[in-house]
Amino acid sequence: MRTATVTAAAVATTLIGAGAAAVAAGRYAADAALRHRPGRPLPGEPRLSVHAADAGQVELTRSLASLRPGTYGLDAPGVHAVVGSVLDGAATGPDTVVRRLLAVTHGSLDIGTRVALTPQVHLGDPRTALGLDHADVDVPGELGALPAWFVPAARDTWVIAVHGLGASREHPMVVMPFLHRQQMPVLALAYRGDLGAPASPDGLGHLGESEWRDVDAAIRYALRYGARRVVLHGWSTGAAMALHAAERSALADRIAGLVLDSPVLDWHATLRALVAAHRTPAALLPLAVRAAEGRAGLRADHRAPGADPAALRVPVLIFHGPDDALAPWGPSRRLAAARPDLVTLKTVREAPHGAMWNADPAGYEEALRRFLTPLM
Repeated sequence: MRTATVTAAAVATTLIGAGAAAVAAGRYAADAALRHRPGRPLPGEPRLSVHAADAGQVELTRSLASLRPGTYGLDAPGVHAVVGSVLDGAATGPDTVVRRLLAVTHGSLDIGTRVALTPQVHLGDPRTALGLDHADVDVPGELGALPAWFVPAARDTWVIAVHGLGASREHPMVVMPFLHRQQMPVLALAYRGDLGAPASPDGLGHLGESEWRDVDAAIRYALRYGARRVVLHGWSTGAAMALHAAERSALADRIAGLVLDSPVLDWHATLRALVAAHRTPAALLPLAVRAAEGRAGLRADHRAPGADPAALRVPVLIFHGPDDALAPWGPSRRLAAARPDLVTLKTVREAPHGAMWNADPAGYEEALRRFLTPLM
């Protein structure tokens, strides 16, 4: 009897220890998924080797990523370049692909360098990267001053640009030349957790659930300094923030429209993709996702952005597509189907998360022009 009791106790202790280890591992995976380094490629993007680079072209490892159409940044530690379309007629081997090399903005593309494609095309600020005059401003937020770039223009409808996962306020510079041609002022915001901005109290991202209040602060700033109305243009979690602001802000009546690029509308699916991208063992995925939901304050009693289509009050343009592995486009399609009077969905294929402009810059800007013209 004593032996059986001791054995049972040992088994129970082992199970408790294993359970505690699983909980700790799940929490670690959750925290890793919720801590993003702005300006770095998202987890899950494949690393490609540089096989050759010379004037006007770069040869990369052949993959679905390196064959994507459009314009992308190439990122590696200490290296940033810009590539254009695939050069179909270029001489290459069966395992490589040649793309147009538009610029090497930092470092050098040495043979063997491991790079990843990123939606972030520009480095620097609007003046150094684009030749656009701008002012460095501080937006008063609830946690402290939020750095922002203000690019002035003639109209009194401002665009507030809000980046998303894995990006920084440099990402929205892809649309700044277009918006400047439309004479629309742009306020590009760095929000909590970004470089130079206050950290969130727990050091984690919340997929827009708390960060939207920084967008609300940017709306207040814009109205204080000359805007009559604003258009919120958000990418990824920035799109979720824009939707939250339209639903919750006391100044929602001053929002003229929303532009949502790769919006995170199903936070459960996005958290699962982020946790899985950190190579979390399959057995721990459910535990890690629940831990991430709890850590981010995204429990079942919290309504996801856009969950109530009837709450929409302004025109919405959504850029999204079936190849987004982090934010499934099903919720975007359902939102557009539920409110065809207000929501336009521009389907973009062969584009990863946050890269709808990159896949088709001309098509993106034409859709944006048609949407913004009546709102100016």
